[in-house]
Amino acid sequence: MIHLPSKIDVGQLKSILLQRRTMKPRFRLPMSAEQAYDCLLAAVMAEVAFRHRNFYETEDAKSQLRHMANWITSDSSKFGILLCGECGNGKSTLLKAFQQLLNFLAIPDPDGQGNYGIQITDSKYVAYLGKADYKAFIQLSQKDMLGIDDLGTEPREVMDFGNVMTPVIDLLTKRYDEQLFTIITTNLTPKQIREHYGDRIADRLNEMVEKIVFKNDSYRTDDILI
Repeated sequence: MIHLPSKIDVGQLKSILLQRRTMKPRFRLPMSAEQAYDCLLAAVMAEVAFRHRNFYETEDAKSQLRHMANWITSDSSKFGILLCGECGNGKSTLLKAFQQLLNFLAIPDPDGQGNYGIQITDSKYVAYLGKADYKAFIQLSQKDMLGIDDLGTEPREVMDFGNVMTPVIDLLTKRYDEQLFTIITTNLTPKQIREHYGDRIADRLNEMVEKIVFKNDSYRTDDILI
Protein backbone atom coordinates (compact mmCIF):
# COMPACT_ATOMS: atom_id res chain seq x y z
CA MET A 1 0.00 0.00 0.00
CA ILE A 2 1.25 3.47 -0.93
CA HIS A 3 1.57 5.87 2.01
CA LEU A 4 0.44 9.35 1.04
CA PRO A 5 1.80 12.55 2.62
CA SER A 6 -0.52 14.61 4.77
CA LYS A 7 -0.57 17.31 2.09
CA ILE A 8 -1.22 15.95 -1.40
CA ASP A 9 0.08 17.75 -4.48
CA VAL A 10 -2.99 17.31 -6.67
CA GLY A 11 -1.25 18.33 -9.91
CA GLN A 12 1.62 15.95 -9.37
CA LEU A 13 -0.69 13.09 -8.46
CA LYS A 14 -2.77 13.76 -11.56
CA SER A 15 0.37 13.52 -13.73
CA ILE A 16 1.41 10.26 -12.07
CA LEU A 17 -2.02 8.72 -12.53
CA LEU A 18 -2.10 9.75 -16.21
CA GLN A 19 1.29 8.16 -16.78
CA ARG A 20 -0.15 4.86 -15.60
CA ARG A 21 -2.65 4.86 -18.46
CA THR A 22 -2.36 5.09 -22.24
CA MET A 23 -4.21 8.11 -23.53
CA LYS A 24 -6.03 7.47 -26.80
CA PRO A 25 -4.80 9.97 -29.42
CA ARG A 26 -7.48 11.80 -31.37
CA PHE A 27 -7.30 11.16 -35.12
CA ARG A 28 -6.85 14.35 -37.12
CA LEU A 29 -5.91 14.95 -40.74
CA PRO A 30 -2.31 16.26 -40.79
CA MET A 31 -3.11 19.37 -42.82
CA SER A 32 -4.77 22.74 -42.59
CA ALA A 33 -8.55 23.11 -42.52
CA GLU A 34 -8.42 24.66 -46.00
CA GLN A 35 -6.47 21.72 -47.37
CA ALA A 36 -8.87 19.31 -45.67
CA TYR A 37 -11.81 21.12 -47.27
CA ASP A 38 -10.29 20.79 -50.74
CA CYS A 39 -9.48 17.11 -50.15
CA LEU A 40 -12.98 16.34 -48.90
CA LEU A 41 -14.52 18.27 -51.79
CA ALA A 42 -12.47 16.32 -54.33
CA ALA A 43 -13.34 13.02 -52.61
CA VAL A 44 -17.08 13.80 -52.64
CA MET A 45 -16.89 14.84 -56.30
CA ALA A 46 -15.19 11.54 -57.11
CA GLU A 47 -17.78 9.56 -55.14
CA VAL A 48 -20.62 11.28 -57.00
CA ALA A 49 -18.91 10.69 -60.37
CA PHE A 50 -18.44 7.02 -59.43
CA ARG A 51 -22.23 6.78 -59.28
CA HIS A 52 -22.50 8.35 -62.78
CA ARG A 53 -24.18 11.44 -61.44
CA ASN A 54 -23.58 15.15 -61.91
CA PHE A 55 -21.96 17.26 -59.24
CA TYR A 56 -22.94 20.80 -58.23
CA GLU A 57 -21.29 22.65 -55.36
CA THR A 58 -24.13 24.16 -53.32
CA GLU A 59 -23.95 26.42 -50.28
CA ASP A 60 -25.30 23.61 -48.12
CA ALA A 61 -22.57 21.23 -49.32
CA LYS A 62 -19.84 23.81 -48.79
CA SER A 63 -21.08 24.45 -45.26
CA GLN A 64 -21.14 20.71 -44.44
CA LEU A 65 -17.67 20.11 -45.85
CA ARG A 66 -16.29 23.20 -44.12
CA HIS A 67 -17.69 22.02 -40.80
CA MET A 68 -16.13 18.58 -41.19
CA ALA A 69 -12.81 20.00 -42.42
CA ASN A 70 -12.60 22.33 -39.42
CA TRP A 71 -13.38 19.54 -36.98
CA ILE A 72 -11.12 16.88 -38.53
CA THR A 73 -8.10 19.21 -38.29
CA SER A 74 -8.87 20.72 -34.87
CA ASP A 75 -7.82 19.83 -31.33
CA SER A 76 -11.41 19.08 -30.34
CA SER A 77 -11.87 16.54 -27.55
CA LYS A 78 -14.62 14.83 -29.56
CA PHE A 79 -13.55 11.59 -31.25
CA GLY A 80 -16.45 11.04 -33.62
CA ILE A 81 -18.86 12.82 -35.89
CA LEU A 82 -22.62 12.51 -36.42
CA LEU A 83 -24.06 13.30 -39.85
CA CYS A 84 -27.82 13.65 -39.43
CA GLY A 85 -30.66 14.76 -41.67
CA GLU A 86 -33.33 13.57 -44.05
CA CYS A 87 -32.67 10.69 -46.44
CA GLY A 88 -30.77 11.18 -49.70
CA ASN A 89 -29.00 14.44 -48.85
CA GLY A 90 -25.36 13.36 -48.96
CA LYS A 91 -24.52 11.87 -45.57
CA SER A 92 -23.51 8.40 -46.78
CA THR A 93 -21.75 9.95 -49.76
CA LEU A 94 -19.56 12.00 -47.42
CA LEU A 95 -18.82 8.94 -45.27
CA LYS A 96 -17.74 6.87 -48.28
CA ALA A 97 -15.77 9.78 -49.70
CA PHE A 98 -13.89 10.12 -46.42
CA GLN A 99 -13.05 6.41 -46.54
CA GLN A 100 -11.64 6.72 -50.06
CA LEU A 101 -9.69 9.85 -49.12
CA LEU A 102 -8.18 8.11 -46.12
CA ASN A 103 -7.10 5.18 -48.29
CA PHE A 104 -5.48 7.58 -50.76
CA LEU A 105 -3.62 9.64 -48.15
CA ALA A 106 -2.06 6.53 -46.54
CA ILE A 107 -1.45 8.24 -43.18
CA PRO A 108 0.72 6.02 -40.93
CA ASP A 109 -0.93 5.02 -37.65
CA PRO A 110 0.94 5.84 -34.43
CA ASP A 111 1.74 2.18 -33.73
CA GLY A 112 3.67 1.86 -36.98
CA GLN A 113 1.61 -1.18 -37.94
CA GLY A 114 0.13 0.29 -41.10
CA ASN A 115 -1.99 3.19 -42.26
CA TYR A 116 -5.20 4.67 -40.93
CA GLY A 117 -8.31 3.22 -42.55
CA ILE A 118 -12.00 3.20 -41.71
CA GLN A 119 -14.37 0.26 -42.04
CA ILE A 120 -17.97 1.07 -42.94
CA THR A 121 -20.94 -1.02 -41.89
CA ASP A 122 -24.64 -0.34 -41.42
CA SER A 123 -26.65 -0.53 -38.24
CA LYS A 124 -28.78 -3.45 -39.45
CA TYR A 125 -25.65 -5.53 -39.93
CA VAL A 126 -24.44 -4.55 -36.45
CA ALA A 127 -27.74 -5.84 -35.01
CA TYR A 128 -27.47 -9.04 -37.05
CA LEU A 129 -23.86 -9.65 -36.05
CA GLY A 130 -24.59 -9.15 -32.37
CA LYS A 131 -26.89 -12.17 -32.52
CA ALA A 132 -25.30 -14.34 -35.22
CA ASP A 133 -21.56 -14.01 -34.52
CA TYR A 134 -20.71 -12.44 -31.18
CA LYS A 135 -16.95 -12.83 -31.63
CA ALA A 136 -17.08 -10.93 -34.93
CA PHE A 137 -19.35 -8.35 -33.26
CA ILE A 138 -16.75 -7.71 -30.54
CA GLN A 139 -14.00 -7.40 -33.15
CA LEU A 140 -16.11 -4.87 -35.06
CA SER A 141 -16.83 -2.85 -31.94
CA GLN A 142 -13.08 -2.59 -31.25
CA LYS A 143 -12.06 -1.26 -34.69
CA ASP A 144 -9.85 1.81 -34.37
CA MET A 145 -11.98 3.63 -36.95
CA LEU A 146 -15.56 2.70 -37.80
CA GLY A 147 -18.33 4.19 -39.92
CA ILE A 148 -21.91 3.26 -38.97
CA ASP A 149 -24.38 4.02 -41.74
CA ASP A 150 -28.14 4.49 -41.26
CA LEU A 151 -28.27 4.47 -37.47
CA GLY A 152 -31.85 3.89 -36.35
CA THR A 153 -32.94 1.55 -39.16
CA GLU A 154 -32.06 -1.54 -37.10
CA PRO A 155 -34.29 -3.22 -34.52
CA ARG A 156 -33.43 -1.71 -31.14
CA GLU A 157 -33.55 -5.12 -29.49
CA VAL A 158 -32.91 -8.64 -30.82
CA MET A 159 -33.75 -11.94 -29.17
CA ASP A 160 -31.22 -14.74 -28.80
CA PHE A 161 -32.60 -17.88 -27.17
CA GLY A 162 -34.90 -15.78 -25.02
CA ASN A 163 -32.24 -13.23 -24.09
CA VAL A 164 -32.82 -9.59 -25.04
CA MET A 165 -29.79 -8.03 -26.77
CA THR A 166 -29.14 -4.42 -27.79
CA PRO A 167 -26.17 -4.73 -30.19
CA VAL A 168 -26.05 -1.15 -31.49
CA ILE A 169 -26.33 0.32 -28.00
CA ASP A 170 -23.63 -2.07 -26.78
CA LEU A 171 -21.35 -1.17 -29.68
CA LEU A 172 -21.79 2.57 -29.16
CA THR A 173 -21.14 2.15 -25.44
CA LYS A 174 -17.96 0.21 -26.14
CA ARG A 175 -16.70 2.83 -28.56
CA TYR A 176 -17.52 5.60 -26.11
CA ASP A 177 -15.68 3.85 -23.29
CA GLU A 178 -12.61 3.16 -25.45
CA GLN A 179 -12.74 6.60 -27.16
CA LEU A 180 -12.63 5.03 -30.64
CA PHE A 181 -13.03 7.17 -33.77
CA THR A 182 -16.59 6.77 -35.10
CA ILE A 183 -18.55 8.40 -37.92
CA ILE A 184 -22.32 7.89 -37.80
CA THR A 185 -24.96 8.72 -40.40
CA THR A 186 -28.64 8.79 -39.50
CA ASN A 187 -32.00 10.10 -40.66
CA LEU A 188 -32.97 10.62 -37.03
CA THR A 189 -32.91 14.05 -35.47
CA PRO A 190 -30.94 14.49 -32.23
CA LYS A 191 -34.25 14.49 -30.34
CA GLN A 192 -35.32 11.26 -32.02
CA ILE A 193 -31.97 9.66 -31.17
CA ARG A 194 -32.60 10.41 -27.50
CA GLU A 195 -36.14 9.04 -27.72
CA HIS A 196 -35.03 5.90 -29.59
CA TYR A 197 -31.89 4.99 -27.64
CA GLY A 198 -32.51 6.66 -24.30
CA ASP A 199 -30.79 9.36 -22.27
CA ARG A 200 -27.72 7.25 -21.46
CA ILE A 201 -26.64 6.80 -25.10
CA ALA A 202 -27.74 10.31 -26.09
CA ASP A 203 -25.60 11.86 -23.35
CA ARG A 204 -22.60 9.77 -24.37
CA LEU A 205 -23.04 10.77 -27.99
CA ASN A 206 -23.13 14.42 -26.94
CA GLU A 207 -19.66 14.01 -25.46
CA MET A 208 -18.41 11.69 -28.19
CA VAL A 209 -19.41 13.28 -31.51
CA GLU A 210 -19.35 16.52 -33.41
CA LYS A 211 -22.76 17.05 -35.01
CA ILE A 212 -23.40 18.17 -38.59
CA VAL A 213 -27.05 18.62 -39.53
CA PHE A 214 -27.84 18.18 -43.23
CA LYS A 215 -30.80 20.48 -43.86
CA ASN A 216 -30.86 20.27 -47.66
CA ASP A 217 -33.36 18.27 -49.71
CA SER A 218 -32.68 14.87 -51.23
CA TYR A 219 -30.15 14.71 -54.07
CA ARG A 220 -31.70 11.57 -55.51
CA THR A 221 -33.22 13.43 -58.42
CA ASP A 222 -32.07 13.90 -62.01
CA ASP A 223 -28.97 15.75 -60.74
CA ILE A 224 -27.09 15.47 -57.48
CA LEU A 225 -26.80 18.90 -55.93
CA ILE A 226 -23.95 18.50 -53.52
